[in-house]
Amino acid sequence: MSKNISLNAPNIDKQEKRYLSKALEDSFVSTAGPFIPLFENRFASFLKAKEAVSMQSGTAALHIALHELEIKEGDEVIVPALTFVASVNPIVYTGAKPVFVDVSPSTWNIESCDIEKKITKKTKAIMPVHLYGNPCEMRDIMDVALRHKLFVVEDATESLGAKYKEKFTGTFGDLGCFSFNGNKLITTGGGGMVVGNDIKRLKHIKFLVNQAKDEKNEGYFSEIGFNYRMTNIEAALGLAQFNKLNKFLAKKRKIHSIYCEELKKIRGVSFQKEYRGARGSYWFTCIKIDSRINIDIIRKRLANKNIPTRRIFIPVVEFPHYKKYKNGTYGNSYDVHKRGLCLPSCTTNTEDDIYYVCETLKKILDQTL
Repeated sequence: MSKNISLNAPNIDKQEKRYLSKALEDSFVSTAGPFIPLFENRFASFLKAKEAVSMQSGTAALHIALHELEIKEGDEVIVPALTFVASVNPIVYTGAKPVFVDVSPSTWNIESCDIEKKITKKTKAIMPVHLYGNPCEMRDIMDVALRHKLFVVEDATESLGAKYKEKFTGTFGDLGCFSFNGNKLITTGGGGMVVGNDIKRLKHIKFLVNQAKDEKNEGYFSEIGFNYRMTNIEAALGLAQFNKLNKFLAKKRKIHSIYCEELKKIRGVSFQKEYRGARGSYWFTCIKIDSRINIDIIRKRLANKNIPTRRIFIPVVEFPHYKKYKNGTYGNSYDVHKRGLCLPSCTTNTEDDIYYVCETLKKILDQTL
């Protein structure tokens, strides 16, 4: 067992240092330099998407995607009630209204059969979120979007490498968005990416993120743009990390398999489930614990054994600025938050670390139930 078990920290070694040193030596430290297109091209190629544009964050990626699709004031965007708040904030940035849908009690993803009930004449887009790296039921979601002529912006910020029906998350909708925050599968420190197959649309996004600067007419800006560009230093780090993507995915899946094998027979414990044909990236392995157990007491006891954990996201409709959009009970979202727990899922943890977490959790739950 390692001295320190990490929840989900970055996994960085000499390769990242070499790439960063190269960027510094060449003096490409800002938003120009060779690592940016290299990273974008590698990313698009891996996902089998036609184009990828790098960003300053996953939030920026979601915002620019909605902006490019001309989501504006008076429009409505359907989004799950259980997600990180950064999924919803960009909707409000555009002036649109978030319309919340409850999640499945088993997959914790947006309940696709309930989406249609929330569609109105003002609905312009659906934003499925692949929560904790677990792919949504994209076949049903795309069917709904097609029937009602709606855009789909995939929040794939937590699901790089996950697949549904042998297709990568982030590549089903009109645009897909990813995050490279420090705790994601790969990191650029911050950073994000927008991907898609409409080259004209992606080229326009690339134009917008550089303040809509006209390259042929110095000092001229033909549209309202954004300063959302990724730096060459960030892209250098991202490219070095990307070289290890398959290794990281394999490690995440191994961690998940150990948890499943060791905890599956524990009374009062269940796992976030996958749809048939889905394979998650397991950004976090998460469990739900018997409702009779105080989850904060479990967390405290685990912390006393040097095991960090994280609560499941608070339903977004609980926040003061989003309560006014609440138009349902969202019972599944509240239940998953109340009972859910993210377990240590870092690729720097050893298998012995994960077995230690399992044994410790077993003992604590046996004492509690």
